[in-house]
Formats: sequence, structure tokens, C-alpha cells
Amino acid sequence: MKIIRKMYDWVLHWAETPYAIPALFILSFAEASFFPVPPDILLIALALSKHEKAFKFALICSIASILGGITGYAIGWGLWGVVSDFFFNNIPGFSHDGFNYVKTLYDEYNFWIVFTAGFTPIPYKIITISAGVFGINFFVFVLASVISRTARFFLVAGLIYKFGPTIRDFIDKYFNWLSIGFIVLLIGSYFIFKLL
Repeated sequence: MKIIRKMYDWVLHWAETPYAIPALFILSFAEASFFPVPPDILLIALALSKHEKAFKFALICSIASILGGITGYAIGWGLWGVVSDFFFNNIPGFSHDGFNYVKTLYDEYNFWIVFTAGFTPIPYKIITISAGVFGINFFVFVLASVISRTARFFLVAGLIYKFGPTIRDFIDKYFNWLSIGFIVLLIGSYFIFKLL
């Protein structure tokens, strides 16, 4: 856990540099395919420091994360046989059991597993790479990624834009619960509309 904490602090320090926006793009891209620290940390720091640009930062996060997700899909689709040992041995969140479990989720939920991972703290990189490995429909993958990643980052930016610094502690403390609640509402709405 110490290495994750060091990465967290390293990510946060970019908010104080002139390279904050490129760092936000690179971090968002990398987190979607191999890097363990989510870009929300830097997004929150930047949005708090430049309140009026919160939605611009969210857009940067969204675009980079979607492109990173497509890269993760490509890794899974075309390179998995070559790089799988590296991922299992060196990237936090990758395990043989977890990877096989994701396969069962794809078989049952397809769009929803990508959407849920894209919006919640579930490691998105596992989903992007495994989507390529298991050959899920690329259009479905991109659609779920666009909706979920954009919703996630714009929700964070919107809360900071509306409530300012007072919302930061609330987001940090309850982000997991907030995202799970949103998913429950979304899936519940889906089933209600399906029944109607």
C-alpha cells in the first residue's frame, strides 16, 4: 500500500505545476489501461484551484480516459498473449481469478459491466483489457465507456463547480457510496422501463 500512497502523492503534486493539464490527460489515459491511481484526484485538485474550468478539466479526463480504454481494449485484443504475464505480475488489480471472474460477468451483462467499471471505483483497466481479450462488441464497449467515463468526471466537476471546496471532503469520503448509489438507480431505472 505504501507504493500506492506514493503514487497518489506524486499524482497530486502535478496540480501545482505548469504541466497540470498534460499530466491530467496522460494520467486519465494511463489509468484506463495500466496505471493504478485514478485521475479523480488530480481532477478535484485542479477544479478546486480553477473553479471556472472544472468542466474543461472533466472533458479532458473523459476524452483521455476513453482513448486509454480503447488502448486497453487493443492490448487485450492483439497483445494479450505477449503481455499477460507482465500485467499479472506487476499491475495492481490484475489476478488470474479476477480476470476469469470478469469473463463470467461479460457473458451475462456485457454493456453493464463496462459501464459500471467506467463509473465506479472498480479498476477500469481490468475491464478495458479483458474486453479485448474476450472480444466483446467494440461498439458496445466504446458506447459504455463514453457514457460512464463522461458521467463520472462531469459529476465530480459539477459538484465542485456548484459547491466549491466544501464538497471535496464529502467526495473523498463518500465517492464509492455515491457511485454505487448512482449505479443502483440507473440499473433500477433500466428494469422499470423494461417492465413498462
